[in-house]
Amino acid sequence: MSTLAVELDGVTVAYRERRVLHDVTLSVRAGERVALIGPNGAGKSTLLAAATGLLRPTDGTVRLTGDPVDGLDRLEVARRLAVVPGVANLPFATRVEEVVALGRLPHEDPFRGARPADRAAVAAAIERVGVGHLLGRDARELSLGERQLVLIALAVAQAAPVLVLDEPTVHLDLRHQVGAMELLVDLNERDGTTILAVLHDLALAAHFFPRLVLIDRGRIVADGAAADVLSADRIRDVFGVDPSFVRLPEGVAG
Repeated sequence: MSTLAVELDGVTVAYRERRVLHDVTLSVRAGERVALIGPNGAGKSTLLAAATGLLRPTDGTVRLTGDPVDGLDRLEVARRLAVVPGVANLPFATRVEEVVALGRLPHEDPFRGARPADRAAVAAAIERVGVGHLLGRDARELSLGERQLVLIALAVAQAAPVLVLDEPTVHLDLRHQVGAMELLVDLNERDGTTILAVLHDLALAAHFFPRLVLIDRGRIVADGAAADVLSADRIRDVFGVDPSFVRLPEGVAG
C-alpha cells in the first residue's frame, strides 16, 4: 500500500469552456487529516469529485493509494475510499439500518451476502456515530442533520482506509458538529483512517485539522498549519471579510 493515500498531479477540470480547477497538485499521506477550505465556487467539491474518480480531469493524473483511480473499478475504489456527500437523495423507502448496511457491500460475498462480521460492523458503526435511536425509521423522513449522521455511519461501516467528506457538518447543530469532528479525529488517530474533508467553518477546520488546504478560484493558494494558512491578510484577500469577524482558535489569525 502506498504511503500516499490521495495524489493529484497537475489536475485541471473544465466544464465546457470554463476551468474549475487549474493545474492542481496535492498529496495526502496515509494517516493524515486534511481540510479543504475556501469561498463558495472555489473548486473544493470539484477537487473531491476528481480525487474520488467521480469526475475525470481534463488534464493531469489522480492516484488512490498508489494506483490511477481511472484504472480501478467502482468496487475496488469503494474498498479503498468511503465518501460522505454533502447532499444525498434517497429514491425509495429505506430504513436507517439498511442505509448503514450499504457500507458493507464492497466487502460482502456476492453469493452469500452479509456475514456475521458485516452485521457486527454495521452495529458498531451505528453505536459509534450515535444513531441507534433512529433505527427502524425511514431515512427519507429524517431531518437533514439526522440523515447526515446516518451517512457518516454508512462510511464508518465501510471501513475504507480513506474517508472523504463534503461539508459533513453543514446540516448539523453545534453539538453534533463538534461530535462529528471528534469522531473524525478518533477515526484518524485511533483507526489510522486518512481524512480529507471540505469545510466551510474555518473555526472547526482550524481546531480539528492539523493541515488546511486553501483553494481560491480553482487554485491552491496556501497549504499548511492553520496559523500559517489563515493569516489576517489571507482571510481578507480570499474571503473578502474583515478578519475580526472570523472567530478562530487563539493564535491562529495573527
